[in-house]
Amino acid sequence: MHEPLLPHGAAPGPDERNLATGCHLLAFAGMLFPFGSILGPLVLWLVKRNSSHYVDQQGREAVNFNITMTLALLISAALTTVLIGFVLMPLVLVFWVAMAIVAAVQSSGGKAYRYPLTLRLVQ
Repeated sequence: MHEPLLPHGAAPGPDERNLATGCHLLAFAGMLFPFGSILGPLVLWLVKRNSSHYVDQQGREAVNFNITMTLALLISAALTTVLIGFVLMPLVLVFWVAMAIVAAVQSSGGKAYRYPLTLRLVQ
């Protein structure tokens, strides 16, 4: 189910854990500029993916999740025309924030985290 973190079961080092945690926490860059929740993790992942299997795995996971949540938020916004979007938008935002925090905590502890309900678009 889950691919191994590192070859031969080695635990990720502190730098790897910090970079992976950063990938998850950069989802909050979307609060500063449009599509920052995708661009922040994407840039960090692209820069550091070749330096560590753990950072590659967690960065890819963060990018996929943030793309999925951005799409969900855009769909919810479109559904405000039929009023259901007013209910869906806050639910999507709460889920997005909660899962980003959970992923950051898990990755800082050296555990691989796989977001639920995520489209795996970036391989």
